[in-house]
Amino acid sequence: MSREQWLLVITLPVYIIFIISEIYIGRKKQLNNYQFKDSLISIWLGLVGAALDYTLRFVTLGVLDWCNAHAIYQPDLLTYYPVAAWLIVFLGQDFCFYWLHRSEHYSRVLWAVHSNHHSSEKYNFTVALRSSTLQPFYRFLFYIPVAFLGFDGLTIMFMYAVNQFYQFFLHTEVIGFMPKWYEAIFVTPSHHRVHHASNVRYLDKNMGQVLIIWDKLFGTFEKETEPPKYGLTSNLGTYHPLKVIFSEWQKMIKDLGKPGPITQRLKYLFKAPGWSHDGSSKTSDELRKELKQ
Repeated sequence: MSREQWLLVITLPVYIIFIISEIYIGRKKQLNNYQFKDSLISIWLGLVGAALDYTLRFVTLGVLDWCNAHAIYQPDLLTYYPVAAWLIVFLGQDFCFYWLHRSEHYSRVLWAVHSNHHSSEKYNFTVALRSSTLQPFYRFLFYIPVAFLGFDGLTIMFMYAVNQFYQFFLHTEVIGFMPKWYEAIFVTPSHHRVHHASNVRYLDKNMGQVLIIWDKLFGTFEKETEPPKYGLTSNLGTYHPLKVIFSEWQKMIKDLGKPGPITQRLKYLFKAPGWSHDGSSKTSDELRKELKQ
Protein backbone atom coordinates (compact mmCIF):
# COMPACT_ATOMS: atom_id res chain seq x y z
CA MET A 1 0.00 0.00 0.00
CA SER A 2 1.04 3.60 -0.58
CA ARG A 3 1.83 5.92 2.32
CA GLU A 4 -1.50 7.69 1.71
CA GLN A 5 -3.44 4.41 1.97
CA TRP A 6 -1.57 3.48 5.16
CA LEU A 7 -2.48 6.82 6.68
CA LEU A 8 -6.16 6.24 5.88
CA VAL A 9 -6.06 2.74 7.35
CA ILE A 10 -4.53 4.09 10.57
CA THR A 11 -6.64 7.22 11.00
CA LEU A 12 -10.17 5.87 10.59
CA PRO A 13 -10.12 3.33 13.46
CA VAL A 14 -8.22 5.82 15.65
CA TYR A 15 -10.92 8.43 15.08
CA ILE A 16 -13.67 5.96 15.99
CA ILE A 17 -11.89 4.72 19.13
CA PHE A 18 -11.14 8.22 20.41
CA ILE A 19 -14.64 9.54 19.71
CA ILE A 20 -16.25 6.62 21.56
CA SER A 21 -13.78 7.01 24.44
CA GLU A 22 -14.45 10.75 24.68
CA ILE A 23 -18.23 10.18 24.76
CA TYR A 24 -17.75 7.72 27.63
CA ILE A 25 -15.42 10.04 29.58
CA GLY A 26 -17.64 13.04 28.90
CA ARG A 27 -20.73 11.28 30.27
CA LYS A 28 -18.82 10.04 33.28
CA LYS A 29 -17.56 13.58 34.04
CA GLN A 30 -20.89 15.17 33.01
CA LEU A 31 -19.17 17.47 30.52
CA ASN A 32 -22.18 17.72 28.19
CA ASN A 33 -19.73 17.94 25.30
CA TYR A 34 -21.71 15.94 22.71
CA GLN A 35 -25.01 16.54 20.95
CA PHE A 36 -26.18 13.93 18.43
CA LYS A 37 -27.38 16.25 15.63
CA ASP A 38 -24.32 18.47 16.03
CA SER A 39 -21.92 15.54 15.73
CA LEU A 40 -23.88 14.16 12.78
CA ILE A 41 -23.47 17.48 10.95
CA SER A 42 -19.73 17.45 11.72
CA ILE A 43 -19.32 13.98 10.23
CA TRP A 44 -21.47 14.90 7.19
CA LEU A 45 -19.37 18.00 6.53
CA GLY A 46 -16.22 15.90 6.82
CA LEU A 47 -17.49 13.43 4.23
CA VAL A 48 -18.56 16.17 1.81
CA GLY A 49 -15.22 17.94 2.24
CA ALA A 50 -13.31 14.69 1.63
CA ALA A 51 -15.36 13.97 -1.50
CA LEU A 52 -14.69 17.45 -2.88
CA ASP A 53 -11.01 17.13 -1.98
CA TYR A 54 -10.79 13.87 -3.96
CA THR A 55 -12.71 15.34 -6.90
CA LEU A 56 -10.38 18.35 -7.16
CA ARG A 57 -7.16 16.48 -6.45
CA PHE A 58 -6.17 16.61 -10.15
CA VAL A 59 -6.21 20.43 -9.92
CA THR A 60 -4.32 20.47 -6.59
CA LEU A 61 -1.64 18.04 -7.72
CA GLY A 62 -1.48 19.49 -11.23
CA VAL A 63 -0.72 23.02 -10.04
CA LEU A 64 1.71 21.95 -7.32
CA ASP A 65 3.52 19.51 -9.62
CA TRP A 66 3.90 22.22 -12.27
CA CYS A 67 5.46 24.50 -9.66
CA ASN A 68 7.68 21.64 -8.50
CA ALA A 69 8.87 21.16 -12.09
CA HIS A 70 10.04 24.78 -12.01
CA ALA A 71 11.47 24.56 -8.49
CA ILE A 72 14.44 26.53 -7.22
CA TYR A 73 16.20 23.26 -6.37
CA GLN A 74 15.75 20.59 -9.02
CA PRO A 75 17.31 17.37 -7.57
CA ASP A 76 14.95 15.12 -5.60
CA LEU A 77 15.46 16.17 -1.98
CA LEU A 78 13.52 13.19 -0.62
CA THR A 79 15.94 10.80 -2.36
CA TYR A 80 19.23 12.50 -1.51
CA TYR A 81 18.47 14.11 1.87
CA PRO A 82 15.36 12.33 3.23
CA VAL A 83 15.56 13.48 6.87
CA ALA A 84 16.26 17.11 6.00
CA ALA A 85 13.66 17.00 3.21
CA TRP A 86 10.84 15.78 5.48
CA LEU A 87 11.77 18.42 8.06
CA ILE A 88 11.66 21.15 5.40
CA VAL A 89 8.33 20.01 3.96
CA PHE A 90 6.88 19.76 7.48
CA LEU A 91 8.00 23.28 8.41
CA GLY A 92 7.01 24.67 5.02
CA GLN A 93 3.55 23.12 5.05
CA ASP A 94 2.90 24.14 8.65
CA PHE A 95 4.05 27.72 7.98
CA CYS A 96 1.88 28.00 4.86
CA PHE A 97 -1.08 26.51 6.73
CA TYR A 98 -0.76 29.28 9.31
CA TRP A 99 -1.15 31.91 6.58
CA LEU A 100 -3.97 29.98 4.93
CA HIS A 101 -5.78 29.79 8.26
CA ARG A 102 -5.05 33.41 9.15
CA SER A 103 -6.33 34.55 5.75
CA GLU A 104 -9.58 32.69 6.38
CA HIS A 105 -10.09 34.66 9.58
CA TYR A 106 -9.24 38.06 8.10
CA SER A 107 -10.92 37.92 4.68
CA ARG A 108 -14.74 37.77 4.63
CA VAL A 109 -14.99 35.66 1.47
CA LEU A 110 -12.59 33.04 2.89
CA TRP A 111 -14.31 33.23 6.28
CA ALA A 112 -17.54 32.32 4.45
CA VAL A 113 -15.82 29.01 3.62
CA HIS A 114 -14.13 28.46 6.96
CA SER A 115 -16.89 29.58 9.33
CA ASN A 116 -18.74 26.25 9.22
CA HIS A 117 -15.75 24.67 11.00
CA HIS A 118 -16.39 27.10 13.87
CA SER A 119 -20.17 26.75 13.87
CA SER A 120 -20.46 24.00 16.49
CA GLU A 121 -21.39 25.13 19.98
CA LYS A 122 -19.82 21.93 21.31
CA TYR A 123 -16.15 21.02 21.41
CA ASN A 124 -15.18 17.40 20.84
CA PHE A 125 -13.32 15.12 18.46
CA THR A 126 -16.15 15.14 15.88
CA VAL A 127 -15.65 18.91 15.48
CA ALA A 128 -12.23 18.10 14.01
CA LEU A 129 -14.08 16.37 11.16
CA ARG A 130 -16.27 19.46 10.54
CA SER A 131 -14.18 20.55 7.58
CA SER A 132 -14.19 23.88 5.77
CA THR A 133 -16.07 22.09 3.02
CA LEU A 134 -15.24 24.37 0.07
CA GLN A 135 -11.59 24.90 1.05
CA PRO A 136 -10.22 22.46 -1.61
CA PHE A 137 -11.04 25.10 -4.24
CA TYR A 138 -8.17 27.31 -3.04
CA ARG A 139 -6.15 25.50 -0.32
CA PHE A 140 -3.43 24.37 -2.73
CA LEU A 141 -2.61 27.97 -3.71
CA PHE A 142 -1.11 28.58 -0.27
CA TYR A 143 1.26 25.61 -0.71
CA ILE A 144 2.80 26.82 -3.97
CA PRO A 145 5.90 28.18 -2.11
CA VAL A 146 6.61 24.66 -0.77
CA ALA A 147 6.36 23.23 -4.29
CA PHE A 148 8.86 25.83 -5.53
CA LEU A 149 11.25 24.58 -2.84
CA GLY A 150 11.36 21.25 -4.66
CA PHE A 151 8.46 19.11 -3.39
CA ASP A 152 5.78 17.41 -5.45
CA GLY A 153 2.08 17.89 -4.77
CA LEU A 154 1.49 14.43 -3.36
CA THR A 155 4.26 14.86 -0.75
CA ILE A 156 2.97 18.29 0.30
CA MET A 157 -0.64 17.11 0.62
CA PHE A 158 0.48 13.95 2.43
CA MET A 159 2.21 16.15 5.02
CA TYR A 160 -0.95 18.25 5.22
CA ALA A 161 -2.95 15.07 5.94
CA VAL A 162 -0.48 13.94 8.63
CA ASN A 163 -0.64 17.34 10.31
CA GLN A 164 -4.45 17.30 10.11
CA PHE A 165 -4.35 13.95 11.89
CA TYR A 166 -2.44 15.71 14.68
CA GLN A 167 -5.10 18.42 14.71
CA PHE A 168 -7.83 15.85 15.41
CA PHE A 169 -6.45 15.33 18.94
CA LEU A 170 -6.64 19.07 19.71
CA HIS A 171 -10.45 19.14 19.59
CA THR A 172 -11.23 18.04 23.12
CA GLU A 173 -12.00 19.32 26.60
CA VAL A 174 -10.89 16.07 28.21
CA ILE A 175 -7.20 17.05 28.02
CA GLY A 176 -6.21 20.05 30.13
CA PHE A 177 -2.84 21.80 29.91
CA MET A 178 0.24 20.01 28.55
CA PRO A 179 3.78 20.39 29.99
CA LYS A 180 5.10 23.96 29.65
CA TRP A 181 7.85 23.04 27.19
CA TYR A 182 5.29 21.37 24.93
CA GLU A 183 2.83 24.28 25.20
CA ALA A 184 5.67 26.63 24.20
CA ILE A 185 6.35 24.87 20.88
CA PHE A 186 3.30 22.90 19.76
CA VAL A 187 -0.40 23.64 19.37
CA THR A 188 -2.22 21.93 22.25
CA PRO A 189 -5.89 21.28 23.09
CA SER A 190 -5.77 24.35 25.35
CA HIS A 191 -4.46 26.55 22.52
CA HIS A 192 -7.06 25.22 20.12
CA ARG A 193 -9.93 25.63 22.58
CA VAL A 194 -9.06 29.33 22.52
CA HIS A 195 -9.18 29.26 18.73
CA HIS A 196 -12.69 27.78 18.68
CA ALA A 197 -14.07 30.11 21.32
CA SER A 198 -16.23 33.17 20.64
CA ASN A 199 -15.00 35.09 23.72
CA VAL A 200 -13.90 38.51 22.43
CA ARG A 201 -10.31 38.16 23.71
CA TYR A 202 -10.06 34.77 21.97
CA LEU A 203 -11.35 35.75 18.50
CA ASP A 204 -8.95 35.04 15.62
CA LYS A 205 -6.22 33.67 17.87
CA ASN A 206 -3.98 30.55 17.75
CA MET A 207 -4.07 29.81 14.02
CA GLY A 208 -1.29 27.20 14.03
CA GLN A 209 -1.75 23.64 12.81
CA VAL A 210 1.05 21.82 14.66
CA LEU A 211 3.47 24.55 15.76
CA ILE A 212 2.28 27.42 17.97
CA ILE A 213 5.51 29.34 17.31
CA TRP A 214 4.00 31.06 14.23
CA ASP A 215 1.28 32.61 16.39
CA LYS A 216 3.86 33.83 18.86
CA LEU A 217 6.01 35.28 16.08
CA PHE A 218 3.18 37.03 14.24
CA GLY A 219 1.08 38.29 17.14
CA THR A 220 -1.93 35.95 17.10
CA PHE A 221 -1.22 33.96 20.26
CA GLU A 222 -3.57 33.96 23.23
CA LYS A 223 -3.36 31.79 26.34
CA GLU A 224 -6.45 30.08 27.75
CA THR A 225 -7.28 32.20 30.80
CA GLU A 226 -11.09 32.09 30.93
CA PRO A 227 -13.64 29.37 30.11
CA PRO A 228 -14.22 29.24 26.34
CA LYS A 229 -17.66 29.78 24.88
CA TYR A 230 -17.76 27.76 21.67
CA GLY A 231 -19.37 28.64 18.37
CA LEU A 232 -19.74 31.80 16.32
CA THR A 233 -20.33 35.30 17.66
CA SER A 234 -23.80 34.89 16.15
CA ASN A 235 -24.70 31.20 16.15
CA LEU A 236 -26.61 29.59 13.29
CA GLY A 237 -29.43 27.99 15.28
CA THR A 238 -29.87 25.26 12.66
CA TYR A 239 -28.67 21.75 11.85
CA HIS A 240 -29.69 21.96 8.20
CA PRO A 241 -26.58 20.76 6.32
CA LEU A 242 -26.77 23.27 3.45
CA LYS A 243 -27.52 26.20 5.76
CA VAL A 244 -24.47 25.31 7.86
CA ILE A 245 -22.29 25.55 4.72
CA PHE A 246 -23.88 28.58 3.06
CA SER A 247 -25.29 30.76 5.88
CA GLU A 248 -22.27 33.08 5.94
CA TRP A 249 -22.39 33.32 2.14
CA GLN A 250 -25.99 34.51 2.39
CA LYS A 251 -25.05 37.19 4.95
CA MET A 252 -22.13 38.33 2.82
CA ILE A 253 -24.23 38.58 -0.34
CA LYS A 254 -26.81 40.58 1.60
CA ASP A 255 -24.07 43.01 2.72
CA LEU A 256 -22.83 43.30 -0.88
CA GLY A 257 -26.29 44.56 -1.82
CA LYS A 258 -26.16 47.50 0.60
CA PRO A 259 -26.39 50.94 -1.01
CA GLY A 260 -23.09 52.67 -1.74
CA PRO A 261 -20.30 52.82 -4.33
CA ILE A 262 -19.01 49.51 -5.72
CA THR A 263 -15.60 50.04 -4.09
CA GLN A 264 -17.28 50.24 -0.69
CA ARG A 265 -19.43 47.17 -1.30
CA LEU A 266 -16.47 45.10 -2.49
CA LYS A 267 -14.85 45.66 0.90
CA TYR A 268 -17.51 43.30 2.30
CA LEU A 269 -15.70 40.56 0.34
CA PHE A 270 -12.13 41.25 1.33
CA LYS A 271 -12.16 43.11 4.64
CA ALA A 272 -12.21 41.18 7.92
CA PRO A 273 -15.46 39.52 9.05
CA GLY A 274 -17.56 42.04 10.95
CA TRP A 275 -16.31 45.05 8.95
CA SER A 276 -19.04 47.52 8.02
CA HIS A 277 -18.95 50.92 6.35
CA ASP A 278 -21.27 52.41 8.95
CA GLY A 279 -20.07 50.71 12.14
CA SER A 280 -23.24 48.60 12.41
CA SER A 281 -21.03 45.53 12.94
CA LYS A 282 -17.46 45.24 14.17
CA THR A 283 -14.34 43.19 13.50
CA SER A 284 -12.63 41.17 16.21
CA ASP A 285 -9.92 43.84 16.55
CA GLU A 286 -12.55 46.54 17.03
CA LEU A 287 -14.38 44.43 19.62
CA ARG A 288 -11.13 43.92 21.54
CA LYS A 289 -10.45 47.65 21.58
CA GLU A 290 -13.90 48.22 23.06
CA LEU A 291 -13.21 45.54 25.69
CA LYS A 292 -10.06 47.38 26.84
CA GLN A 293 -11.83 50.73 27.20
